[in-house]
Amino acid sequence: MSQQPSPPSAGPVGTLWRLTSAPGEYRVLPDGVVDLMYFDGRLFVAGPDTAGYTGTSPASDAYGLRLNPGVAAEVLGLPMNELAGTTLDLADVVHLPSSLTDAAHRDPAAALVTIARRLWTQADVDRRSLALAASLDRAARGGQDVRTIAGRHHLSERTLRRIAHRTFGYGMKTLTSIHRFQRALALAREGEALAQVAAAAGYADQAHLARETRRFAGVTMTELLA
Repeated sequence: MSQQPSPPSAGPVGTLWRLTSAPGEYRVLPDGVVDLMYFDGRLFVAGPDTAGYTGTSPASDAYGLRLNPGVAAEVLGLPMNELAGTTLDLADVVHLPSSLTDAAHRDPAAALVTIARRLWTQADVDRRSLALAASLDRAARGGQDVRTIAGRHHLSERTLRRIAHRTFGYGMKTLTSIHRFQRALALAREGEALAQVAAAAGYADQAHLARETRRFAGVTMTELLA
């Protein structure tokens, strides 16, 4: 597969992407985000994943709108833990005019932007919640532990857990682990030795990296890279 970024024209909602795949098996890995997608003639929302999975498809293009931290819960009106590990038809989550569904078959990228803007306009978006979500996501990407994140945001750990489940679909510890795994995967794909990858990404050692890779991908890092 090759991911080809499209112009980020969806404003504060998210960023468009396009993925071209060859026929055969594909693998999806947890990445700590929620996407609105068009693939194989279907408009759907891909909730936050905690484990990787594989599927098969003919040669095809997938289009997606990667929602910024906190946006999904605001514009879809659902806590993200209810969508964790699922893909749901978008029409089952929000009301969509048939004209938008028809437009997606003709120009998926443009339709996703139109849908995103529509949802944003219709939602009573809490900008403070979005700012908090962005800050929490940055903290997770920075590898901060739960106690530190809670303290720096003046939240109890219990309140932080509730906010994280609504915003990201799982707790901050899981979000931090997913971001760390994605960082390690990016380094490994650049050809770094796995011992160096583990150290650079913030793992205790290479065995720790191996366990987390099994947890999120279901295979070893060597198998994943192959």
